[in-house]
Amino acid sequence: MKLFHLKIAAIGLLILIAVSGYGQQTIKISGTLTDSLTHEPIVFATVALLNQQTKAPVKGTQTDTIGHFVLDNVPAGKFSLRVSYVGYNNIFNENILIDPVSGNLDLGTLLMSASKNSLLKEVAVTAKKEALQNIDGKKVFSVNQSLVSKGGNAADLLQNVPTLQIDVYGNVSLRGSTNVKVLVDGKPSIIANGDITQTLQSIPASAIESIEVIPNPPANYDANGEGIINIILKKNSRPGLNGAADIGGGTNDNYNADASLSYQSGRVNVYGNYSLKNGNTVTTGMQSYTFLKPTDSVVHTTETFPYVARNKIQFVKAGIDYSLTPKSTLGISASFNSRNRHENQFLSFTDYNAADALIESFNRFNTVNNNGNSYELDLDYDLHFKKPKEDLALNFAYAYGSFRDYQQYTTRYNPVNGVQSANIDTPLTSDTRHKATNYNIQADYVLPVGKSGQFSAGYRSQITLGTNNQYAYNVLNTGETPLYAFTDLFSSNNQVNAVYLNYKDQVGSFSYQAGVRAEDSHLDATFMSYNANNMLFAAPVKIPVKGIYPSVLLTEKLENNSQLQFTFTNRVSRPSVRQYNSTTDFSDPTNYNKGNPDLLPENVTDLELDYTKTWQNTSFTAGIYNNKINNAIGYIQDPPVNDETTTTPENLPYSNTTGLELIGHFDIVKGWDLTANANVFNRDNAAAPQYGITANNGISWNANITSNVTPVQRLSLQIRADYRAADMYLQDKNLAAFGMDAAAKYDFTGNRASLSFNANDIFNSRKQAFLRSSDDLLIDLEVHRISSRATFTFSYRFGKSSGTSKRKQVKRIEDAS
Repeated sequence: MKLFHLKIAAIGLLILIAVSGYGQQTIKISGTLTDSLTHEPIVFATVALLNQQTKAPVKGTQTDTIGHFVLDNVPAGKFSLRVSYVGYNNIFNENILIDPVSGNLDLGTLLMSASKNSLLKEVAVTAKKEALQNIDGKKVFSVNQSLVSKGGNAADLLQNVPTLQIDVYGNVSLRGSTNVKVLVDGKPSIIANGDITQTLQSIPASAIESIEVIPNPPANYDANGEGIINIILKKNSRPGLNGAADIGGGTNDNYNADASLSYQSGRVNVYGNYSLKNGNTVTTGMQSYTFLKPTDSVVHTTETFPYVARNKIQFVKAGIDYSLTPKSTLGISASFNSRNRHENQFLSFTDYNAADALIESFNRFNTVNNNGNSYELDLDYDLHFKKPKEDLALNFAYAYGSFRDYQQYTTRYNPVNGVQSANIDTPLTSDTRHKATNYNIQADYVLPVGKSGQFSAGYRSQITLGTNNQYAYNVLNTGETPLYAFTDLFSSNNQVNAVYLNYKDQVGSFSYQAGVRAEDSHLDATFMSYNANNMLFAAPVKIPVKGIYPSVLLTEKLENNSQLQFTFTNRVSRPSVRQYNSTTDFSDPTNYNKGNPDLLPENVTDLELDYTKTWQNTSFTAGIYNNKINNAIGYIQDPPVNDETTTTPENLPYSNTTGLELIGHFDIVKGWDLTANANVFNRDNAAAPQYGITANNGISWNANITSNVTPVQRLSLQIRADYRAADMYLQDKNLAAFGMDAAAKYDFTGNRASLSFNANDIFNSRKQAFLRSSDDLLIDLEVHRISSRATFTFSYRFGKSSGTSKRKQVKRIEDAS
């Protein structure tokens, strides 16, 4: 009841804030800025409204990440509009008449042409892009200012994004939920066979332009997942010839290098980038099992597992955009990813009886070689019709990946009290081959309706064909013999077909967006294994999922640069193909892992109410949200058999999370700004008596803060800290974790070269730990990945976007870091 009153009080507080700021309807001037040849949006351009007679500034703003701008609270009068951006000719619109009768003014799409001469005699002033923007319910983070992730990968970069958390395994969570979907340029990736953690480790931070966090995605996004993180890769589409290169090295024998090159002239834009990352990862861990209903004398088991992994990752992407006509563009791009991983593990196991007397002790040496390649081809066509803002976008993508995971296990039993174990040391090998082919076919159409309305519709078909074959062997003196109990073959055909309709419009200061998405997905798979007589058998797996998923976004623009926004979405979270695959992972001899072909998809309902306020030097967002998951998927350990447990995913009744999220950006003084985020939530987990799980609930929170300081010209400093409090999810209690990073960058004279230093996890404190309990078993697990490292990176840039660009009327230069 107290929690219910807290929710009502929070909602009432936000509504009172909104009402207090509400006033009479104000006049706005809006428009969209695009390149005259490529029709790509021009972001962070300067838009100034001037008094027609005196040319004195009246209002000013910048275009957002889709090239859109809005000038609020425009008084009556006659004005001039000036739009400027580095490397482009200025746009001037004269004699703009504003009066209460005419109302809001939409200038439509403004086309900017590239300047042929950008070297004139004016001093430019360096400025930074906005770190955070809220656009139609999604939070867009500009990542070019993240010094602490310099030389890192996408996982390092996501660690620095407010509202997101990354654990030591590389799993991403959004507001405490790990079932978030990660897209690359709006599409699922098959890098590392679609494994999200390895995908994030395979994409260099230097290749990323921005990150979109969408807790409640609208209808034009896939309905799968409890929120979406969309990683936008760089296309390097600046006018003229531009390039950049980085080379770095650091502790733990870590090295990185990357380079990018682009050329844009006339109708053609060509771009490419390459990166190499080669380094070590050191991990230590401990877990203990307590068997509450033991089947033999073993009651306690402990395990330690230190290991060292060497990763070599290469990533390359290249593409060309060609303007077929002034209103149509054809784009072709290709990317390639190569990943090689070698890992040495040393596992120690001890078994104890109820009196804590040692029963058995053994060591296991694991050698893991994981390697593979993937590539993707994309074909994009964009057509802008004669009618402003009427657009058609088509995409066809083909991706293929092939990966091999080869593991060798050698077990050595230790004497106990001078008595040799009766168990036999038998080496094992596991050879798993993965292949995946992915097709994406997509069409999106946008039609303006009336003065401010917009209708959009689209179609997407995703087809993924995959094989996952595991071959296991006993290694004897006479050679390898098949281990049929762990030899499995799995092939799958996973298809998702979707259509959506969406409409948005604005009435005065109130705007609304409503959409619906229909998805028809089906997984057809075959699981093949051996029975007790070593005879091969096949079991079909058929998972059809159909649904209609609505979404609503309501926004009320208030006075004094503030707004109130409400979102509602209903979504589905389909299990991954791996979760359906019954192949047994036997790399841990005390706990096997396998999938469950009987899993049901999760049903997800989200409600959120946000209040946003912007001052001259501060922006602030406060939001309350509720996330309800039915058929929540948790991981259950079976009762032990011969001191071994098996973990499988199972559906549990529900999990319900209600929280308050705060995000703020503060320009304290010139040269010092802060970005802070805090999330407080209560989670209720239903009981599952069939698995020995009781109902539980609890309040938890997480927070992070990033401070940027420029103490002197050309020197930038950054410090970031994050904390995640303990929380309960289903039967797991996740323990608290803390981390801190720091970085510095010095730009040499001319701003073409810079030297960066970053130190990650300064106190070596980031870890993953949880307690799991049921009627049969207690588990205590702690994993500590030694992520503490220091790295130096030297960067060099050339081209029109490098150094100090001097250009008439343009006083702003983007931070090119």
